[in-house]
Amino acid sequence: MQSIEYMQFSQARRRLTCIAATVLLSTAIWAEVRVIEGSEGWLFPTWENMTMVDKPRIDANLAAIATVKDQLAERGIQLIVLVVPMKASFYADRLPKSHPISSAVMQQYEYIDAGFHAAGVKTVGVANALRALEQTKQLAFFRTDYHWSAQGAEASADATAVLVQRQVKFDKEPEGGNKLGEWVNTRRYGDLATRFMTAEQRVTLRREVFRIRSEPKEAKSLLDDDPAEIHVVGNSFVQPYLGFPQKLSQAMNRPVSLTWNYGNVGPWAIFLKYLESDDYRTNKPKVILWQLNEPRMDAGPDSKNSWDGASLMSMETWMQRVRTSIAK
Repeated sequence: MQSIEYMQFSQARRRLTCIAATVLLSTAIWAEVRVIEGSEGWLFPTWENMTMVDKPRIDANLAAIATVKDQLAERGIQLIVLVVPMKASFYADRLPKSHPISSAVMQQYEYIDAGFHAAGVKTVGVANALRALEQTKQLAFFRTDYHWSAQGAEASADATAVLVQRQVKFDKEPEGGNKLGEWVNTRRYGDLATRFMTAEQRVTLRREVFRIRSEPKEAKSLLDDDPAEIHVVGNSFVQPYLGFPQKLSQAMNRPVSLTWNYGNVGPWAIFLKYLESDDYRTNKPKVILWQLNEPRMDAGPDSKNSWDGASLMSMETWMQRVRTSIAK
């Protein structure tokens, strides 16, 4: 159960794994990508579409997720989605004039959220939580990295906890939440700088402070083997290094289990792997929290330009395997 893909976070189960951050991109095309350097050293990926919104594909993916939500509900499991907004649209004022973002893309997040709402899928207000964080002079995303900051992850976890507490009826009383460590600062470059810029290109790019929580000193509990009623599925945005599952567990005062993998695997394959796992079959949760990313909401399980080859399958195949796993 304590593999890299599946972990449980409680006072006794917390493994802060500092894993090199990855990006939501197929490894087959990593060599072709570059970064956009904006004002004040802000970096943005070039593989995200900043001009067009593919509404038909987004709609098809939203419909598939809504169907899965209904299938899980029949088994007494709620599905809640949290969509991380695009970094470029969140910091559009820091983009260079050579790479403007269209008004359609600026409205894409709201379009996705409205689509989920119309389909009856509950969503966490991640964008609002991150904007509120920015109002406190804290960054929602790292400047030279693809990911949200640890503070952004925790703000999103708090917003998630509020929604889950309102929507989900648990069998157990709150107990066994994770303890948080102290904040520790390190100065380095993020993944966009280290992966896609040469040492010469980084000369004028200052390192940034990564403020990350350390391992807590006290991590003992009587609930070491207690199954979690909350399960998180996602990519490197919810990896332990950035602290989302730990903060969610602390805010809920409940154990939280996690299935994650790198973004190039794709959300469809990651979600399916959890449903086909022994962990799901033996420890069915009350709620599954599925973390997705706005820029890839138009990419289905058969998107060759988005996911690794081993993850690719038709939507029909994906839906059939999901339906079979949920029914077990």
